[in-house]
Amino acid sequence: MTGTPTSDEKSARAAASPAGAHGAYAVGAAVALVALIALTLAWERWLAPLRPGGSALVLKALPLAAALPGVLRRRLYTLQWASMLILLYFAEGIVRGMSDAGRSAMLGWLETALSVVFLACALAYVAPFKRAARQSRQRSS
Repeated sequence: MTGTPTSDEKSARAAASPAGAHGAYAVGAAVALVALIALTLAWERWLAPLRPGGSALVLKALPLAAALPGVLRRRLYTLQWASMLILLYFAEGIVRGMSDAGRSAMLGWLETALSVVFLACALAYVAPFKRAARQSRQRSS
């Protein structure tokens, strides 16, 4: 025995610690969320508001901002409910991308893209934890 871990031992450690190799997904989710918050604020305040001077739709950034601390701390529960919340922004982006014109349509498609990036990263980060919990329940049964 050389003291160097074998590939089986490395894969066993990775399975025991789901966050190990998947930290980049949490960072990707956080970056996408911050970008989406910035986009919604700028969109409804300056870039293409519904009314000149800004609109009350700027408040749609509040639910995203509420999720931000938990996403930055990589809390699984927050990432799970935020991934459901993000579907509203995904839908809005598609609707506004298809129905609006000019800059607002472009911003709608950008909102859709950021929503997809957040959702993919959040699900990729949470999946190993869910899998590990399911395997733990099966072993204890």
